[in-house]
Amino acid sequence: MNYQDALDFLYPLHRFGIKPGLERVFGLLAVLGSPHRRLGTVVHVAGTNGKGTTAAAIAAVFQASGKKTALYTSPHLVDFTERMRVNGECIPHELVASYCSQIKSRVEECHATFFEVTTAIAFAWFASENVEVTIVETGMGGRLDATNVVHSDYVVITSIGQDHTGWLGSTPALIAAEKAAIIKKGSQVFSAVTEQQAAMPIRTAAECCEAPLSVLGIDAHCHVDSEEIGRLELSVRTAKHQYERLMVPLTGTFHVSNISLAVMVAEAAGIEEPSVRNGLRNLLQTGYRARLEKISANPDVLLDVSHNADGIEETVNTLVRLRNRYRDLFVLIGLASDKDARAIVKHLKRLSCRLVAVSLLSDRSIPALELGGIAEAEDIPTMVFNSSIEGLGYLSEVAEADDLVLVTGSFYLAGEVLSNGGWHKESIT
Repeated sequence: MNYQDALDFLYPLHRFGIKPGLERVFGLLAVLGSPHRRLGTVVHVAGTNGKGTTAAAIAAVFQASGKKTALYTSPHLVDFTERMRVNGECIPHELVASYCSQIKSRVEECHATFFEVTTAIAFAWFASENVEVTIVETGMGGRLDATNVVHSDYVVITSIGQDHTGWLGSTPALIAAEKAAIIKKGSQVFSAVTEQQAAMPIRTAAECCEAPLSVLGIDAHCHVDSEEIGRLELSVRTAKHQYERLMVPLTGTFHVSNISLAVMVAEAAGIEEPSVRNGLRNLLQTGYRARLEKISANPDVLLDVSHNADGIEETVNTLVRLRNRYRDLFVLIGLASDKDARAIVKHLKRLSCRLVAVSLLSDRSIPALELGGIAEAEDIPTMVFNSSIEGLGYLSEVAEADDLVLVTGSFYLAGEVLSNGGWHKESIT
């Protein structure tokens, strides 16, 4: 089996959809020698929004401290191997093929899902690399997520919001309880959740597991020092230390709580301030991208993977503060069918923008025409295209040097843009 054969084996597993439960992934791991028990220090990160940023920041800080660090995130943007990295380097193609060969028969026997197989491959590779630290981002929820086979030394819960409610429940308390189920006996827990209804299940789970809980906003505090596109400075104060003017190459103050959680974990793990600073400064070396990432200038083009109402609201809050720097603002957007398109569009209306609605290259896409109709009902000037390539082609003709283009709404959309060369006129016209 070569890499392409492996992808041809992996991607059709999406047909099994989401099947909560751990028995299948445990079976796959058994075939691979139970690598989930050999991952070094484990940091498990859950949350409705911000978990990818937090996981990457934690990985960056551990790497800067000299630890051999594994990072497992999802989904990927362009290539499957982006999901699993050791010290910033993706898994080699030939190893993906090798692991798929080893577990193929078991996968076919138990009808394991794409994410379950991906998780097993990641853990097998990390263990073979003798990593010292593994940072694991949950896929969805926590309790029955395939990643919940690890025994975590540190647990991080970034936020609780409305997403995947059909699986996780429709109230903050239910969603929080699902995510808090990744807490294990003796874990150290860090949370940025302070709203009482969502915070209570986290506190209860921590107490039941005799896991000390530290809450940002209570046990540690943070504030923004400065903000511009591609650069954020913040300060974090814990009970032990004051971290002044930490710089991260990110856009948006909504990142502050995620970065602060990473600082709290680093301090608990005994990482010194110079490594914290260096790690955060070099965050992008973990492979992290597409969170209001500037991919072009004249016009400025920001690539963003916000994909639910809470995430879009944070993106909008950031751009409202920057809006007066630009003449016109265009939003290229595509959404999956399980998202609250009306709530998302209402947030975007605050930007006084022009919308370009596109269909995603996914059978889960909201049709561009339907999305455009929702926007027009909110009196947002809207153009509709069947694909992101067509939408980008239109924008390359109409956007001026002093305009801003935001590409948002989906990991799928961000991946499509990057796969087709990003914002380069010759690649989209």
